[in-house]
Amino acid sequence: MARRPPSTGRGGGGIGPTLFEAASRHNPELKATVPLAERMRPSTLADMVGQPHLLGEGKLLARAVAADRVPSMILWGPPGSGKTTLARVVAHHTNARFVPFNAVLGGVPELREILAEARKARAYEGKRTLLFVDEIHRFNKAQQDAFLPHVEDGTITLIGATTENPSFAVNAPLLSRCKVFRMALLGAPELVRVMRRALTSPEGLGSAFTAEDEALDAIAALAQGDARRALTTLEIAAGEAERGGTTVITRELIAEVGEHKTLLYDKSGEEHYNVISAFIKSMRGSDPDASIYWLMRMLEAGDDPLFLLRRLMIFASEDVGNADPRALEVAVAADAAFRRMGLPEGLYPIAQATLYLATAPKSNACTTAWHGAQAAVREHGALPVPLKLRNAVTRLMKDEGYGEGYRYAHNEEGGVAAGESYLPEEMRGARFYEPTDRGYERMIGERLRRLRGEDGGDPKAS
Repeated sequence: MARRPPSTGRGGGGIGPTLFEAASRHNPELKATVPLAERMRPSTLADMVGQPHLLGEGKLLARAVAADRVPSMILWGPPGSGKTTLARVVAHHTNARFVPFNAVLGGVPELREILAEARKARAYEGKRTLLFVDEIHRFNKAQQDAFLPHVEDGTITLIGATTENPSFAVNAPLLSRCKVFRMALLGAPELVRVMRRALTSPEGLGSAFTAEDEALDAIAALAQGDARRALTTLEIAAGEAERGGTTVITRELIAEVGEHKTLLYDKSGEEHYNVISAFIKSMRGSDPDASIYWLMRMLEAGDDPLFLLRRLMIFASEDVGNADPRALEVAVAADAAFRRMGLPEGLYPIAQATLYLATAPKSNACTTAWHGAQAAVREHGALPVPLKLRNAVTRLMKDEGYGEGYRYAHNEEGGVAAGESYLPEEMRGARFYEPTDRGYERMIGERLRRLRGEDGGDPKAS
């Protein structure tokens, strides 16, 4: 696979030309073939919009760039937050060779070639190599190990870009040698600034078009923090305006261009877990409005309804439990109903179950009980079953005392063998289930206290 060699830019190293620079350098007419987002890619820190927590005055990354002491780093952020742009800007301000590499398109053989060139540049020219690896999470952990020795000995300064949480996407040894910088999506005012610059810049639309404020606000809303998406929408709108014989980009035109807003959601990525976490915590917090919102966020983004129904059934036991025993029935019924209805009608039982669980009384006593019992089993091991609880199914077993002393509860007054213990002797008196005073569990708690003789009453009266 051919790789573009690094250009001899600043200090004999520097960065290579952008796609727009390379096109317009040889043929200015090729400008129209380069996407607006690429043409407007900043090349200096002064041109960067957003990321004040990284590039603001006195911030760590800004100081490191100014001093030309850039550490190996992982740039972590959603698509369109400017990871590639920032890497190129950092390279512009350093005396290092800049070599871009894409983990999707490139492989280990090409990487070995890059590392060999980096060693030569360091040995013969005294040059550091700034290696930018886009989508570094696409490399498996073994492939990522290839960077380790070269990062450690200073042959390369690694800048990895990823949309995935580095805690899971980058192996621990490499992560420990890199500084992680979290990049944020741009706010609506920042996106509007980017688009206004594109409207007037010679590299952009060159003042050939104007845009209503409402149109730019609408594009910013559609872009959801993604500068590349905002510029792409602006470029499409400009093309549509030109075809319509006008130079004004209107709010109505944007409504036609962006009929459907793509949701920021990756069913296999971190955002999936962020949204499902918000969904569960909203139900646990008894907020039906937030619960139904997060539910529809997932369904609109194409999440599997059966996955969500499974989460509802888990929630019904884990977070509602016996505070409302019907909760599990509702969740299971919603699952069965959806399987018979399908979409879109199946959304009714899913929504109904979500609202029911969100407004139901909450108890995690069931969770606490089985966790406590599990811990006791693991701590004490297989304690022997008391003889009185064993079935004497043979004469020998009866002679050995199996079942001796067992009190049949139905023959006792009130159907309760008061004072009886059913745990192994070593665990007599252990408590795992403590009902809350919420919902139906209040009644369970009152009865249980009587059964345990904890309220001074007669256990038989329960």
